[in-house]
Amino acid sequence: MDSGFYAACAGLRAQTQALEVIASTVANISTTGYRAQQPMFRSLLAGAAPQLTDSLNHAINDFGVLEGTRTDLTAGNLEQTGNPLDLAIEGSAFFAVQVEGQTLYTRNGNFQISPKGQLTTKAGDLVLGEDGQPIVMPSGDISISPDGTISASGAVAGKLQVAEFVPGSAPLATGNSYYSVPAASARPATNSNVRQGMLESSNVNSVKAVVDMIAVQRHAEMLERAMTVFSSSLDHIAANDLPKV
Repeated sequence: MDSGFYAACAGLRAQTQALEVIASTVANISTTGYRAQQPMFRSLLAGAAPQLTDSLNHAINDFGVLEGTRTDLTAGNLEQTGNPLDLAIEGSAFFAVQVEGQTLYTRNGNFQISPKGQLTTKAGDLVLGEDGQPIVMPSGDISISPDGTISASGAVAGKLQVAEFVPGSAPLATGNSYYSVPAASARPATNSNVRQGMLESSNVNSVKAVVDMIAVQRHAEMLERAMTVFSSSLDHIAANDLPKV
């Protein structure tokens, strides 16, 4: 009985955490360059394995917990804006930005020029060049080539740091459409192109995200009801059976 209660409790906790992940994804459906987060579960077996030879006992003590999230790297749609500071990436690469002294990566190319003349994200974080330094934007009509080279009036002013991740690396979402990877996992892009005057939409499938959220919520409600049943049964045993022992 108590094993069933603990299993329901662990399941409810995992589903509640998963609901938070999916709710965050739904909230970012309209966020430029956002990558959907998918919850990942793992099995946690209670007790020592030799004691759980019975299949029913094994099932009752097999608790599901949330292991973490996985970033969906599927590309979103590129949408024309006509703004020369709006940039999108065609391919798997990311723009590099500096956030509190750390290099992070983003697909949100909704950039602007700061009062100091530096290229920044909408949040005010510095966009980095291929040399790892902030980019100082030239005056005049700005042109950005597919390889990220920035020029004005025919003069080259710098080049964006556009990075691709080595196969198998898993970008970790850090908030604000930023992602982190180990330094060794990022390398200069070779199969991606920068598109000026365009932005990439979120890659969230809105219908699937809402359906997933409803399914997880119903599962959580079912586990909550199961916990109530187990709790009532335990109370009944404590009140009626234990005094007879």
